[in-house]
Amino acid sequence: MNDFAGLVAVVTGAAGGLGRAIAERAAALGMKLVLADLDADALEVASEELQARGSEVLALVCDVRKCTHVEELADAAMIRFHAVHALFNVGACGVPGLVWEYAEADWEAGAGANLAGAVNGVRIFAPLMLGCAARDPAYRGHIVNTAALHGLAGAPALGMDNVSAHGLLALSETLYHDLRLVDAPVTASLLCARVLPKPPAQAHHHRGEAHAQTLDEDGKQAVHRLVEDALPAAPATPEEVARHAFEGMARGEFLLCADPQTLVAMAERIAALERGRAPADPLDLAPRIRERLSR
Repeated sequence: MNDFAGLVAVVTGAAGGLGRAIAERAAALGMKLVLADLDADALEVASEELQARGSEVLALVCDVRKCTHVEELADAAMIRFHAVHALFNVGACGVPGLVWEYAEADWEAGAGANLAGAVNGVRIFAPLMLGCAARDPAYRGHIVNTAALHGLAGAPALGMDNVSAHGLLALSETLYHDLRLVDAPVTASLLCARVLPKPPAQAHHHRGEAHAQTLDEDGKQAVHRLVEDALPAAPATPEEVARHAFEGMARGEFLLCADPQTLVAMAERIAALERGRAPADPLDLAPRIRERLSR
């Protein structure tokens, strides 16, 4: 897929951050947009601004953790535009903390929005896109799942992002192979973006104030600051990540915006598994941060 003009892109998490940047890049390339997010106010702002620039936009409030919401999103996209060519499953980062301290609501909000949301997107949109291909011999489609880049390194105190990122990698690899197995004109990629864990104060929107939680808020704030110190500075803005993503799609790449440092960390973890050793700890390279985090 290297000519995006006139094609239809569905973007979840489109009201802000990377999702908004992907929507803006898709609009700049001449794509028609179906935008989804749980934040109704921010979604309305994004939709109005993109329409003011001349883009065709359909915006729906959608909780991607709920199958019925994603089904309604797919139905609305087909009614409005009669086809979907690109699906961007854009999740959100989870909150930091020790893995056994996450409350059920934390897992539902973090891993739910990240991993379950992508699973729902694949389950509902892949058959839809294959149907589009059956009706149009020239059809080409692409599904992009997004994962927090630091989640692939398997660092401590980031269990929610680690679980989500590895699940998304497995989902995307399997989707890629399954689409090839049926000789589909649709392919899949994993977009790895270096984004920091969401500050705890921002997590309530997805978690819901009614849910009890076991994580101490002051502790989460402290861990978040330490993770910010430990992670290298972001190599690109969301807008640059979005641009690189579309360029990678045009080149047919599977792993979009890959970072050499993270790939090295993944290779070290695989080497440790092969030898039966304990998992490699990325924070071994930052002993001062690790000491502070331990305290």
